[in-house]
Amino acid sequence: MAETILSPGVLTVENDQSFITQQPIEAGAAIIGPTVKGPVERPTIVTTYSEYVNKFGTSFISGSQNYTYFTSISAYNYFNRGGTSLLVTRVTSGSFTPATSSFISGSDGTLGTIFELETLSEGIIMNSDSTENADNSLPSGSSDNIRWQIVSPNTSSGTFTLLVRRGDDDRISPVVLETWDNLTLDPTTPNYIEKVIGNQTTTIATDGSDTFLQLSGNYQNQSRYIRVKQVNRKTPYYIDNSGDPVSAFTSSIPIASSGSFGSATGTNIPATEGKYYDNITNTNSQGLIASDYTQAINLLSNKDEYQFKYISTPGLVRDFASHASVVNSLITKCQERGDTMAIVDMLDYNANISEVVSEASTVNNSYASTYWPWLQTLDPNTGQQVWVPASTMVPSIYAFTDSISEPWIAPAGITRGTLPTVIKAERILTQGNRDTLYEANINPIATFPNSGVTVFGQKTLQKKKSALDRVNVRRLLIELKSTIKQIADSLVFEQNTVATRNDFTSQVNPYLSSVQQRQGLYTYRVVMDETNNTPTVIDNNQLVGAIYLQPVRTAEFIVLDFNVTQTGVTFE
Repeated sequence: MAETILSPGVLTVENDQSFITQQPIEAGAAIIGPTVKGPVERPTIVTTYSEYVNKFGTSFISGSQNYTYFTSISAYNYFNRGGTSLLVTRVTSGSFTPATSSFISGSDGTLGTIFELETLSEGIIMNSDSTENADNSLPSGSSDNIRWQIVSPNTSSGTFTLLVRRGDDDRISPVVLETWDNLTLDPTTPNYIEKVIGNQTTTIATDGSDTFLQLSGNYQNQSRYIRVKQVNRKTPYYIDNSGDPVSAFTSSIPIASSGSFGSATGTNIPATEGKYYDNITNTNSQGLIASDYTQAINLLSNKDEYQFKYISTPGLVRDFASHASVVNSLITKCQERGDTMAIVDMLDYNANISEVVSEASTVNNSYASTYWPWLQTLDPNTGQQVWVPASTMVPSIYAFTDSISEPWIAPAGITRGTLPTVIKAERILTQGNRDTLYEANINPIATFPNSGVTVFGQKTLQKKKSALDRVNVRRLLIELKSTIKQIADSLVFEQNTVATRNDFTSQVNPYLSSVQQRQGLYTYRVVMDETNNTPTVIDNNQLVGAIYLQPVRTAEFIVLDFNVTQTGVTFE
């Protein structure tokens, strides 16, 4: 009941305004590809490789062989080289659904399922046998799936604790992944199970050319592994006015028990054995076809919902007939967004220089870059030496550059471009090879005796010679546009006056000055005054600004003159 004040004093009123509004997902990089587990086509941010492994898995077995997807190898190298956040979108072939909890019973054993849980990850890998062994282990439990356990049920308070455990543990060695204490089934309390754990789910929807996630459920998911599918026996106002539990509800409190998840559908293992590493083909790339990526690419085209600086799709190769249109679509989406760039592969394994030059010549876009040749690396999960396309490893170079310098510094060269986890390149390039590739806007991956395998180029795929034919300048523009747009967003619907214009320039000028001091710009100028905000512009409800930039160029061609002189010549 609300407080009232009838005599002199201070009235304090409590308003719960802590409901969390979902914010845009922001990441340094994005990757699209198959994973062992995880939500399907639901862009998910991870901030460490350990978190990636928990959500998306590592290696898998197909045809008695152990494999790791390019996605996982790329994620490992990205975080190993200083990456801080990665937006992962899992793609699959066929229909995938989550697993549900098998049975959570009330205290009298007659009410059936009190509430149901559902895994965030999808696919049959999340299923485990519902019948426990004598030691509390699950016959089908694995490190990739999970189980649940109810502990400390209390009918006096109406509370209980839910544990999320790893699927391959047992009574002697339980592995608790999450603990949710003092949960209730009373929707009027702060600890109501749906409020605490979350109950949101999404479905992919389309509206014309737009692809988006349709959200349902009232409470944002807080668990990394599960959501509440439904509560069948709610206990509203469990404690009555006298402070005692309502007798009709006490039997609804779940009993101390444990159980598994099941009924999920969808398998990563294709009916026809997948082609992996250097064996990928036009119609079988890690068990997928190119069109499996289409929906995820369309989904990530929404820059208001998903924000990232560069994206890769290792496994898509442009010279494959069915892959070309999908790779082109990815590049086009990056250009339309204007705030990210694509790292793409032109050729499959065992190609030659003339083929990669020919393929790259058909692309003209500053929002994409390509690197060659393929690389051999140590699979961090299986220990095998495997061949991967360059786009698997290059994001780690961008991440390393960002971690030790700035986005507008070239992600290339011996200082920033070395690939320490690469064993060897598919081909050791000569100076002539590198010249041929660079003239065709292909960034060569060179091998040097003392430095090892090194990214030795930073061109975009733009054909016209300008500042934007370099990766560091494109990344500079992405960084500047992203930051300045955020400043401009705060001015929308403000009064179109001198004060508003001064507010904009007073924020933008210091920012650009800091970029200049950090070697991003030679000089700059910001104009937002009466010269470009004429009465006609103002009457059209527009606020116009002009930003002039001179980006710093990199020293890619160093000329050293060695002069031999006669004896006796003095040097000044």
